[in-house]
Amino acid sequence: MADENGVLSADGKVDALVVGAGPAGLMAAETLARNGRKVLICEGKPSAGRKFLMAGKSGLNLTKDEDLGRFVRAYGEAADWLYPMIAKLDPVEVMAFAEDLGQPVFTGSTGRVFPRAMKASPLLRAWLRRIDAELRLRWQWTGFDGDRLRFETPDGVQTLYPETMVLALGGASWARLGSDGSWAPWLADKGVDIAPFKPANMGFVVSWSAHMEPFFGAPLKNIALIVNGKSVKGEAVISARGLEGGGIYTVAAAVRDGAGLAIDLLPGRDVAELARRLSRRPKKQTLTKALTKLGLDDAKRALLQEFARPLPDSAADLAALIKSLPVKHNGPLPIDEAISTAGGVMQSALTSGLMLREMPGVFVAGEMLDWEAPTGGYLISACLATGRWAGEHAARYWP
Repeated sequence: MADENGVLSADGKVDALVVGAGPAGLMAAETLARNGRKVLICEGKPSAGRKFLMAGKSGLNLTKDEDLGRFVRAYGEAADWLYPMIAKLDPVEVMAFAEDLGQPVFTGSTGRVFPRAMKASPLLRAWLRRIDAELRLRWQWTGFDGDRLRFETPDGVQTLYPETMVLALGGASWARLGSDGSWAPWLADKGVDIAPFKPANMGFVVSWSAHMEPFFGAPLKNIALIVNGKSVKGEAVISARGLEGGGIYTVAAAVRDGAGLAIDLLPGRDVAELARRLSRRPKKQTLTKALTKLGLDDAKRALLQEFARPLPDSAADLAALIKSLPVKHNGPLPIDEAISTAGGVMQSALTSGLMLREMPGVFVAGEMLDWEAPTGGYLISACLATGRWAGEHAARYWP
């Protein structure tokens, strides 16, 4: 990262401004600088990439090593829109990006790609050293002042007038890390179409009865989540507030939007076989022992009782419940706790180069855009790809 080098003039003029120093903003800044623009990055927090660093605490999942077509389909309704951007910075290119920063990667058994260091901090430090831009920390954007941008800074209020700029302010989750969605009304006031924010990749609230307390924190392994007639294998966790975990996240968008959720507690087992075994249960054998012998551990049995008590006497009905246990929930956990968000700047508000139609010279990237994807490397990949795309088009913009 360059030292203060006169990128910002005394009257607040700047050649290329990037607001937000997460993955999308840093990629946009690097792209702008490599295309000859003098770049200033303004970040509201005391350090760059705070959500990026949080994502890397349990192993930074950069991307997923899979065919491009399948990879892009993970973005659902936004797949066609995002395709050219991701094709230009596909999973292979993301892996090369990390390697170029001195961070070798490896691919796990599920295709997820991680730095060998299993942390975000070494990659972020190397990246910041490489970017030829000036970084101002604790510069919190607070809206527009006519055609200028107003910032609260350690030295008081500053207003900037950029020739071109990229906004990369994130969505509306994890506000303490910098993504609070406060920018949405400022852009809406300028005539920009904004889709309401919704939580994505989140758990669901369940009002547990007291008998579930011993199972808080217990994993649900070897299960499948059933939504809209489709079954997806995964895992979940019983938390004090509800159901969370990777398997839940894969179906969260559909459930959030109104689809029912059920759990197959014994995927791979045939319902007829389970019914047959239950019907042959010896009279002296307790139901708990019979369910245990089928393969239901303590947590799964507790969940079965929680959502289906009193259990049916019919072996066929009980087998059907084991294979498709309806989940009674009270909606998503709070949006600020979601891994990511849906909603934001709509495609209709943007040119193909991610410039706001109502605000020439203003480009947008990352989670500010109205797209969502499951966890598994898709989130960071799309932030990097849209950041580069916006940076390339912003670099060619002159008022």
